[in-house]
Amino acid sequence: MKIQLVAVGTKMPAWVETGFKEYQRRFPKDMALELLEIPAGKRGKNADIKRILQVEGEKTLAAIPKGNRIVTLEVTGKAWDTHDLAKHMQKWQLDGRDVSLLIGGPEGLAPSCIAASEQKWSLSNLTLPHPLVRIIVAESLYRGWSLNTNHPYHRE
Repeated sequence: MKIQLVAVGTKMPAWVETGFKEYQRRFPKDMALELLEIPAGKRGKNADIKRILQVEGEKTLAAIPKGNRIVTLEVTGKAWDTHDLAKHMQKWQLDGRDVSLLIGGPEGLAPSCIAASEQKWSLSNLTLPHPLVRIIVAESLYRGWSLNTNHPYHRE
Protein backbone atom coordinates (compact mmCIF):
# COMPACT_ATOMS: atom_id res chain seq x y z
CA MET A 1 0.00 0.00 0.00
CA LYS A 2 1.15 3.49 -0.76
CA ILE A 3 0.14 6.43 1.41
CA GLN A 4 0.01 9.72 -0.42
CA LEU A 5 -0.03 12.93 1.62
CA VAL A 6 -1.52 15.64 -0.58
CA ALA A 7 -0.94 19.05 0.99
CA VAL A 8 -1.80 22.54 -0.19
CA GLY A 9 1.29 24.72 0.00
CA THR A 10 4.82 24.69 -1.34
CA LYS A 11 8.17 26.16 -0.30
CA MET A 12 8.11 24.91 3.26
CA PRO A 13 10.81 25.93 5.76
CA ALA A 14 13.81 23.59 5.95
CA TRP A 15 12.75 22.24 9.35
CA VAL A 16 9.46 21.01 7.83
CA GLU A 17 11.18 19.20 4.99
CA THR A 18 13.75 17.71 7.37
CA GLY A 19 11.09 16.54 9.82
CA PHE A 20 8.85 15.02 7.17
CA LYS A 21 11.71 13.29 5.36
CA GLU A 22 12.97 11.81 8.64
CA TYR A 23 9.76 9.81 9.04
CA GLN A 24 9.21 9.25 5.33
CA ARG A 25 12.55 7.43 5.01
CA ARG A 26 11.67 5.07 7.87
CA PHE A 27 8.70 3.51 6.09
CA PRO A 28 9.25 0.12 4.45
CA LYS A 29 8.96 -0.19 0.68
CA ASP A 30 5.65 -2.07 1.00
CA MET A 31 4.09 0.96 2.73
CA ALA A 32 5.71 3.96 1.08
CA LEU A 33 4.80 7.48 2.20
CA GLU A 34 4.85 10.10 -0.53
CA LEU A 35 4.26 13.84 -0.35
CA LEU A 36 2.56 15.75 -3.14
CA GLU A 37 2.37 19.51 -2.79
CA ILE A 38 -0.42 21.51 -4.41
CA PRO A 39 0.40 25.20 -5.02
CA ALA A 40 -1.71 27.46 -2.83
CA GLY A 41 -3.77 30.13 -4.55
CA LYS A 42 -2.58 33.68 -4.23
CA ARG A 43 -4.18 35.33 -1.24
CA GLY A 44 -4.30 39.06 -0.93
CA LYS A 45 -6.45 41.79 0.55
CA ASN A 46 -9.31 41.34 -1.92
CA ALA A 47 -8.81 37.66 -2.71
CA ASP A 48 -11.84 35.57 -3.69
CA ILE A 49 -11.31 32.85 -1.09
CA LYS A 50 -14.24 30.76 -2.30
CA ARG A 51 -12.76 30.66 -5.82
CA ILE A 52 -9.24 29.99 -4.49
CA LEU A 53 -10.54 27.02 -2.46
CA GLN A 54 -12.39 25.71 -5.51
CA VAL A 55 -9.23 25.80 -7.65
CA GLU A 56 -7.12 24.22 -4.89
CA GLY A 57 -9.75 21.49 -4.54
CA GLU A 58 -9.77 20.80 -8.27
CA LYS A 59 -5.97 20.51 -8.33
CA THR A 60 -5.95 18.33 -5.23
CA LEU A 61 -8.56 15.88 -6.55
CA ALA A 62 -6.86 15.76 -9.97
CA ALA A 63 -3.61 14.69 -8.26
CA ILE A 64 -5.17 11.65 -6.60
CA PRO A 65 -4.90 8.39 -8.53
CA LYS A 66 -8.26 6.90 -9.45
CA GLY A 67 -9.47 4.39 -6.90
CA ASN A 68 -7.51 5.72 -3.92
CA ARG A 69 -9.21 5.92 -0.55
CA ILE A 70 -9.49 9.62 0.35
CA VAL A 71 -9.08 10.68 3.98
CA THR A 72 -9.35 14.37 4.81
CA LEU A 73 -7.66 15.99 7.78
CA GLU A 74 -10.17 18.32 9.37
CA VAL A 75 -10.90 19.84 12.76
CA THR A 76 -14.46 18.50 12.39
CA GLY A 77 -13.23 14.97 11.71
CA LYS A 78 -13.01 12.10 14.17
CA ALA A 79 -10.15 12.09 16.65
CA TRP A 80 -8.10 8.89 16.54
CA ASP A 81 -5.62 7.79 19.15
CA THR A 82 -2.58 5.78 18.08
CA HIS A 83 -4.38 2.45 18.42
CA ASP A 84 -7.33 3.73 16.37
CA LEU A 85 -4.96 4.91 13.63
CA ALA A 86 -3.15 1.57 13.64
CA LYS A 87 -6.50 -0.24 13.22
CA HIS A 88 -7.49 2.08 10.37
CA MET A 89 -4.14 1.42 8.71
CA GLN A 90 -4.72 -2.34 8.96
CA LYS A 91 -8.16 -1.94 7.37
CA TRP A 92 -6.67 0.22 4.63
CA GLN A 93 -4.12 -2.48 3.85
CA LEU A 94 -6.78 -5.19 3.74
CA ASP A 95 -8.88 -2.98 1.46
CA GLY A 96 -6.15 -3.25 -1.17
CA ARG A 97 -6.26 0.39 -2.26
CA ASP A 98 -3.72 3.13 -1.83
CA VAL A 99 -4.64 5.99 0.51
CA SER A 100 -4.57 9.74 -0.10
CA LEU A 101 -4.57 11.94 3.00
CA LEU A 102 -5.56 15.54 2.23
CA ILE A 103 -4.32 18.63 4.08
CA GLY A 104 -5.84 21.96 3.11
CA GLY A 105 -4.39 25.43 3.01
CA PRO A 106 -4.97 28.38 5.36
CA GLU A 107 -8.77 28.18 5.02
CA GLY A 108 -8.88 24.40 5.06
CA LEU A 109 -10.01 22.05 2.32
CA ALA A 110 -12.35 22.76 -0.55
CA PRO A 111 -15.90 21.44 -0.15
CA SER A 112 -15.27 19.16 -3.15
CA CYS A 113 -12.42 17.44 -1.29
CA ILE A 114 -14.51 16.98 1.83
CA ALA A 115 -17.36 15.54 -0.24
CA ALA A 116 -14.98 13.06 -1.91
CA SER A 117 -13.56 11.75 1.36
CA GLU A 118 -14.40 8.37 2.82
CA GLN A 119 -13.04 9.28 6.23
CA LYS A 120 -12.42 12.52 8.12
CA TRP A 121 -9.58 12.56 10.64
CA SER A 122 -8.99 15.28 13.22
CA LEU A 123 -5.52 15.56 14.71
CA SER A 124 -6.64 18.02 17.36
CA ASN A 125 -9.29 20.54 18.33
CA LEU A 126 -6.49 23.07 18.07
CA THR A 127 -5.80 24.86 14.81
CA LEU A 128 -2.37 23.60 13.82
CA PRO A 129 -0.01 25.28 11.37
CA HIS A 130 -0.27 23.42 8.08
CA PRO A 131 3.50 22.87 7.76
CA LEU A 132 3.58 21.22 11.19
CA VAL A 133 0.65 18.95 10.29
CA ARG A 134 2.82 17.25 7.65
CA ILE A 135 5.31 16.18 10.30
CA ILE A 136 2.66 15.16 12.83
CA VAL A 137 0.87 13.01 10.25
CA ALA A 138 4.10 11.37 9.07
CA GLU A 139 5.15 10.56 12.64
CA SER A 140 1.67 9.32 13.57
CA LEU A 141 1.53 7.04 10.54
CA TYR A 142 4.98 5.68 11.31
CA ARG A 143 3.95 5.06 14.92
CA GLY A 144 0.78 3.28 13.71
CA TRP A 145 2.87 1.14 11.38
CA SER A 146 5.32 0.33 14.19
CA LEU A 147 2.44 -0.74 16.46
CA ASN A 148 1.03 -3.01 13.75
CA THR A 149 4.40 -4.63 13.07
CA ASN A 150 5.61 -4.88 16.68
CA HIS A 151 8.47 -2.55 15.85
CA PRO A 152 10.13 -1.17 19.01
CA TYR A 153 9.51 2.48 18.01
CA HIS A 154 6.12 2.39 19.75
CA ARG A 155 6.46 1.35 23.37
CA GLU A 156 3.62 1.17 25.83
